[in-house]
Amino acid sequence: MSARKLWQPDPKFQEQSHLYHYVQWLKENRALHFENYNNLWEWSVTEIAAFWESLWEYFQIKSYTTYSEVMTADPMPYTRWFTGASLNYAEHLFRHCKEDQTAIIYQSEMHSIRHMTWKEVSLTVGSLQQYFTQQGVVAGDRVVAYLPNIPEATISFMAVCGLGAVWSSCSPDFGSNSVIERFQQIAPKVFITVDGYQYNGKAFDRSEVVREIMAQLPTLEKVVFIPYLDREAELPGEANAIYWKELLVQYTGTPVFTPVPFDHPIWVLYSSGTTGKPKAITHCQGGVLLEHYKYLAFHNDVHAGEHFFWFSTTGWMMWNFVQASFLMGATIVLFDGSPGYPDLSVLWQLAETAPIHHFGAGAPYLVACMQNELQIKSEFALSELRSIGSTGAPLPPETFTWCYESIKKDLWLCSMSGGTDLCTAFVGGNPLLPVYEGEIQCRALGAAVYAWDEMGEPVVNEVGEMVITQPMPSMPIYFWNDPGDKRYLESYFEMYPGIWRHGDWVRITDRGSLVIYGRSDATLNRQGVRIGTAEIYNAIQKVKEVKDSLIVNLELAGGRHYMPLFVVLAEGQNLDQELIRKIKQTLRSEYSPRHVPDEVIAVKDIPYTISGKKLEAPVKKILLGIPITKAANPGAMRNPDSLDFFIQFGRRLAD
Repeated sequence: MSARKLWQPDPKFQEQSHLYHYVQWLKENRALHFENYNNLWEWSVTEIAAFWESLWEYFQIKSYTTYSEVMTADPMPYTRWFTGASLNYAEHLFRHCKEDQTAIIYQSEMHSIRHMTWKEVSLTVGSLQQYFTQQGVVAGDRVVAYLPNIPEATISFMAVCGLGAVWSSCSPDFGSNSVIERFQQIAPKVFITVDGYQYNGKAFDRSEVVREIMAQLPTLEKVVFIPYLDREAELPGEANAIYWKELLVQYTGTPVFTPVPFDHPIWVLYSSGTTGKPKAITHCQGGVLLEHYKYLAFHNDVHAGEHFFWFSTTGWMMWNFVQASFLMGATIVLFDGSPGYPDLSVLWQLAETAPIHHFGAGAPYLVACMQNELQIKSEFALSELRSIGSTGAPLPPETFTWCYESIKKDLWLCSMSGGTDLCTAFVGGNPLLPVYEGEIQCRALGAAVYAWDEMGEPVVNEVGEMVITQPMPSMPIYFWNDPGDKRYLESYFEMYPGIWRHGDWVRITDRGSLVIYGRSDATLNRQGVRIGTAEIYNAIQKVKEVKDSLIVNLELAGGRHYMPLFVVLAEGQNLDQELIRKIKQTLRSEYSPRHVPDEVIAVKDIPYTISGKKLEAPVKKILLGIPITKAANPGAMRNPDSLDFFIQFGRRLAD
């Protein structure tokens, strides 16, 4: 059954887009003509050097030295880009800086909406850089932050990046062990931290956690302290600590931009660490600069003066992605707090007030708004809203439709998927193409994404393993402290040598759109047919008595299979036989008898990572009897106590 078209960009929308202008630029400057987007995409992943060099020119990348080669002939992951070029990512963030214009719009549970001009940002960045420099911070040193999504985090990153130092951050909802096992790997010199934060109306004092973190980072030389929860909070007992406000008084200056090689590290991001020590994923300044220009221009179509928002914390790569919208001359909108406090309308009120032109959130938030039957278009004036972005999990088809019925009819819905691994999306939005229900519009330019079958052959209109067959500049330059690139190679290149296996289950249509079915390592094998977990969750969302769910399929001795569905019930509901029948009938009618679980089991909570991912694979391992120490890392979880049920359930299965 073909998907229903929900939105078609009108000619004016198309012709005002960056992507349209880029196509015209290629025609005028490269004598290249493309009949449609798929032809353009094919060129971008076959003439790879020509494509990325065209972006260098189109976006007028400022380099202090001339590059000798666009890309080396080395295979992934050892391809190197723009050899000899030297630049600075942060300098490009300031390219559209005008002193009196708003750079940051900010709101939190503790503060009403505020605005910060580029003049304020520039002065603060300059002060921070003066402090760093006088403390001996140089290019390559690591500066780490334990901060909420507040302007100080954005400013700190800009200052660090401008000096060529390496940034890394965790949000303050991370426990001490989670932070330590991340930051210890990169031996930081400076630590920027708050005393606590507020979430869902509750205050969380992190003073003791901060002291624990500091005690386990022996390379620390300086601490910058922001009393955020309690304005009277004392310095964390260290002679080498300074208050943020004192620093701004004692040190003044203008922003500095140190030229660094194209492949100089810009930041370290981390994998979820659910099954071991988090991987310290390191990207380079030039690689993410080109990638973020490309994606925010061509696939998010962000324009100068627009307000760009994505609900995130500093511990998720989407926070880094938001900062990149400065490249397009946008104003960034920050929110610190719960998206459901005091209720789910808080972000939509922000969208009206700011106002927001590009509104992004994790798919679960949009699903929650749908399930709670929010009538956004009747409650909020969103005339400036151009696009809705969704990522973090597959967006159900019903939620696509709900967005157009309940938010805005003339709306560009940009469902996208990528990862921390590349700090971007490689499938996502397209301002030239229609939006179809349940489908991501396209493969991003320069991203050679394919669905491969079990024989390693590309398939169309069939579900396969998502792979990337050609290098991209924003692929990690390495994992920090990974001798011989052992963990790096194991993570992406073990299944198909020389080919990036991303770990998602995807179907690419003959139109070039995509549907993602969830993680391939959590795929359900039923009578030889592979089913993506996203299909199960899409159907279950129609059962209002169920608040959340998780499904796994266990391969047992003698060729037997057991597929339990774990459900968290809505308030006041009981899992009786009638509800079990309703759940099973919904799955059977929405998809097939193969989608029906062997058993439906009520649980209090579904295990999640700190960044909001369901722990399907770790739960499967626990149920198969693998020790918790090898199956999961509770320190990387939002709710580690939720594993207790599955540990006990696994023991009963073993008996």
